[in-house]
Amino acid sequence: QVQLVESGGGLVQAGGSLTLSCVASGRTFSNYAMGWFRQAPGKEREFVAGISWGGGRTSYADSVKGRFTISRDNAKNTVYLQMNSLKPEDTAVYYCAAGRSRYLYTADDQYAYWGQGTQVTVSS
Repeated sequence: QVQLVESGGGLVQAGGSLTLSCVASGRTFSNYAMGWFRQAPGKEREFVAGISWGGGRTSYADSVKGRFTISRDNAKNTVYLQMNSLKPEDTAVYYCAAGRSRYLYTADDQYAYWGQGTQVTVSS
């Protein structure tokens, strides 16, 4: 089993920044890709960003490119999501997910384990 615990969510004004963290335990963190997804009220869960096992490859949703940065520290079993220039439409519950393999995918069915989510609210 893998446990993922997110933190760092909160309320921020538009244009502000937040950094989400996700600490993993239960398996060798560095062997697997990691991703961030989000789900807004009344909408389906969507891919936000992903990072390969070693951090050499990243991928972003078009809606967050240039504003969000995903990174990982394998020594700390932690993946981060730095979010800048936040917009009200970024309001959602953000989920950390651990991939089924080393390779980076954007589809949520390629992620085997999920955190409980952390709420991000951006006020206008």
